[in-house]
Amino acid sequence: MKKKTMQKKAQRARAAVRKTAQRGTARVEAAAATTGEALRDRWHSTLVALTTAEQEVEKQIRQLLKRNRIQAKDAAGVLRELGSRAEVERRKAMKELEARLGTLQSRMRKERKVVGRAVGEAVTGALATLNIPSRREVTELTRKVEQLGAKIDAYRARRAARRG
Repeated sequence: MKKKTMQKKAQRARAAVRKTAQRGTARVEAAAATTGEALRDRWHSTLVALTTAEQEVEKQIRQLLKRNRIQAKDAAGVLRELGSRAEVERRKAMKELEARLGTLQSRMRKERKVVGRAVGEAVTGALATLNIPSRREVTELTRKVEQLGAKIDAYRARRAARRG
């Protein structure tokens, strides 16, 4: 019976760690909608929460050991299992965080391009409304003036050659 009680309590402890990890994941999801700095802060908070939960579970298990006179060898096995499960959850959360951060960065790059195009179009429209030529139009006009100047110079040179 003591073994069953210990197993139930260990299951409750694992469930508590999973719940804490899920809360941490929820925190990470909320942070993904904000800036990268907030995301890092949330991740740090999650790690702190997981560590705190692990310490609390370890404390409770030690109290159980004292009350129920459980062998240290059995307790060590439960603690190892608990630690390995917590590490697995940490890795999962980290992979999910990295994936969501990558998605967020990709969205930000796309949005930056869209906003850049919109600003460019707005500036072009404002310049056209104010009847101010764009840089491209000025460059094109300058090129045409230079071509006309070259033609005029060539014409003057031919005309001077005929007179002379």
